[in-house]
Amino acid sequence: MTSNPLQPTADLATGQEWDTPRWKPRFFIIWSGQAVSLIGSALTQFVLVWWITQTTGSASALATAGIMAMLPQALFGPLGGTLADRWSRRLVMIVADLITAGCMLILVLLFASGRIQLWHVYTLMFIRSTMQAFQSPAAAASTSMLVPPAWLNRAAGMNQTLQGLMSVAAAPLGAAALGIFPLQGALMIDVATALLGITPLVFFRIPQAPRTDMHQIGVWQDFRQGLRLLSGNRGLLWLYGLMMFMVGVLMPAFVMAPLLVRDEFGGGVDQVAMMESISGIGMLMGGVLVVLMALPVRRIVVVLATNAVSCAAIALTGLVPGDMFWMAVVWWFVSGLTYTMGSAPTMAILQTIVPNQLQGRALSLFSTLMGIAGPIGLALAAPLGELTGTRGLLIGGGVLATLVCLAGFLSPSLMRIEERHLNIEG
Repeated sequence: MTSNPLQPTADLATGQEWDTPRWKPRFFIIWSGQAVSLIGSALTQFVLVWWITQTTGSASALATAGIMAMLPQALFGPLGGTLADRWSRRLVMIVADLITAGCMLILVLLFASGRIQLWHVYTLMFIRSTMQAFQSPAAAASTSMLVPPAWLNRAAGMNQTLQGLMSVAAAPLGAAALGIFPLQGALMIDVATALLGITPLVFFRIPQAPRTDMHQIGVWQDFRQGLRLLSGNRGLLWLYGLMMFMVGVLMPAFVMAPLLVRDEFGGGVDQVAMMESISGIGMLMGGVLVVLMALPVRRIVVVLATNAVSCAAIALTGLVPGDMFWMAVVWWFVSGLTYTMGSAPTMAILQTIVPNQLQGRALSLFSTLMGIAGPIGLALAAPLGELTGTRGLLIGGGVLATLVCLAGFLSPSLMRIEERHLNIEG
């Protein structure tokens, strides 16, 4: 592939290859392939969640599914990030996507044979999430080598726009797929889109900062470097802790949304799809705004303010009367819009202040803590949901998370997080 005109020609140790426009075709082709794959995965995730909702009608079953989808991020995230800094990130992404597609194919065969059981779905959700623990840090760390520094905000905004597009498209397309195909046919969409996502990675090389010390230190020492990066910077600790708490108290609200629509508003799959789609439109609009707008120098202000509004909107959703479903949709939209506007600059901050050779570990630690927070929140929410109902989870979690976001403004170290770049000594 040395004759490929889209390959970088500059020094990968610095990543300075932005003096020509050749980086753009490579980035957009790879990004588009991953976008198609993620939309397919989101569609099939909606199908599986609705199948669990209809089959069990249990908050505990949905909470278990959420745990199976997130726990591997906590268990394997550190290893995934460490290997993403040591191995070819492109190869890591290809292998992870292939295994993910294989898991879905097994699930399709189980549904087609009529032998499917709930534990099958949980197990394959766990394996797919494990692969995500390897794929996500490799993809995120690759971004800062695929685009110039001035484009990091835009790239993060594009990714958040994609998250919104997934939310908009996944629910209605999932509902439509269930109306057209048998359930296993709808799940086959994920297999096809995964192969489309892998294809660009076969043809394009992803730049990666060289590791001169990889053979002198082991995987455990690599992991400890990532921990020192986090523990040595109070601002980074604040940011990670704040996001961890927010995910822990809000994740139950998102996982229990189908039950909220069904039990509190008397809706069905179409209403669930509508609510998720409108939220996705908000996320889509938020991502577009991040791409188009010039964010202030202190991006952390945007992160804290928009996340506080997003959490407050979740609480307000829980307060909507049962005969005003449209108002719940409005607040869900506001939450999606502001959440995206806070998430994009968070990732841009990390990609800016953390050296590329450490980004796999730094970003995997971020996803690991989110992976810990989600299952803890869901484990607590399962019994609480039975006692207080879904409304109580939304109101209580939204209020708590709002207060935590506002408390971030009181931390001088967090407010100064962008003032210097980090190293392994902190």
